[in-house]
Amino acid sequence: MLTAIRPHRDDVTLAVCGLLGGLLLWLLGLHTQAGRPFAAPWVSLVPMTVMAAMELLRRSAPRTALIIGTVMLVADQFTRGNLVTILMFSDIMYAAVLYGTPAAARRIPVSTLLITVASTIGFLAWFRRPEALLIGVVTGLVSFMPAITGVVVRNHRVAAEAARLAARQTARLAEMDRTQAVVAERARMARELHDMVANHLSAVAIHSTAALSIDDPETSRNALKVIRENSVEGLSEMRRLIGLLRERGEDDAPAAAPTLASLDALVGQTNVNGSSSGLVCTLEGTEEAVAAALPTPVELAAYRIVQESLTNALKHAAPGPVVVRLAHADGELTIEVTSVFGSRPGPTAPGSGAGLVGMRERVALLGGRIVAGAEPDGDGTKIWRVRAQLPVTEGTMGE
Repeated sequence: MLTAIRPHRDDVTLAVCGLLGGLLLWLLGLHTQAGRPFAAPWVSLVPMTVMAAMELLRRSAPRTALIIGTVMLVADQFTRGNLVTILMFSDIMYAAVLYGTPAAARRIPVSTLLITVASTIGFLAWFRRPEALLIGVVTGLVSFMPAITGVVVRNHRVAAEAARLAARQTARLAEMDRTQAVVAERARMARELHDMVANHLSAVAIHSTAALSIDDPETSRNALKVIRENSVEGLSEMRRLIGLLRERGEDDAPAAAPTLASLDALVGQTNVNGSSSGLVCTLEGTEEAVAAALPTPVELAAYRIVQESLTNALKHAAPGPVVVRLAHADGELTIEVTSVFGSRPGPTAPGSGAGLVGMRERVALLGGRIVAGAEPDGDGTKIWRVRAQLPVTEGTMGE
């Protein structure tokens, strides 16, 4: 079913103004020519009225408007003529290039140029007088110049639309980058939170289970003491993380990130937390690693790897030694944590599986390598070994 297309408001304005202007010139008796076959004054109103009606189609049906407008322009030459009819035709020619199809926008300027040149040569050969050149000039002004103007405006609009599209694409890419950055930052914050608090909460879970399962006042008192210490330290770590998330420049500046020099305290706390489970933690090689003045990202990653490894040992390791070894050689820092693999009596804490994932992500960000798993020991037992190698030079970090 065909639906009526409402003319654009500007097209209606042009049509009304053209019609009124043409009627005014006709009432004043101002015509463009005389001595035509249809000399009656009212005849010139016919092509003018039809041309004004074509102004209503200049945007919705530019090809139809141009064809009918061209016929009316030719018809106007057989009447006394009206200047407004010619002006409205030039506007229709301009609109046909601006609002028409891309093929029409390419062909119309070429066609009008050829018509202008042909009419100029033809009238000059016919009249053999220099004044005949004026006919070609008028033809060019009425047809070729509006077509060229339409091409220029159309090209500017296409360029502006391309720029707007590029700006929208850039904004969309920026939004995607921002979203990815937010997701990455949330993952980093979650990893930091897990690494900082999991150790303390695991100790709290284990010792609270022991206090509930063993009906001994002294054991309960010791367990509550360990629970309190880990709760206080966990809160301190939470405050430090919140401080890091605050904006810079506040009076209470955030504390510095943990370093390898803090591993002694971490191992000591692990011995307190794991005493009821039969774990004995020792630390080897910290003096050489601390003296090497490692980059801050490497020290933080090494500390978190050791912290998570000790947390996993506290949760799952069988009674026995837990050994933390550090070695710095050939531009790499090697972290190795071993514990006895197997089941153990007494309370345990559930694992989330995020610890090993977080360690692998930290090592991957620095371009290092990490291996974690159970392997046989020399005396027939199995041990759980975590071994990470982190590059410490600027040329190798992040490769």
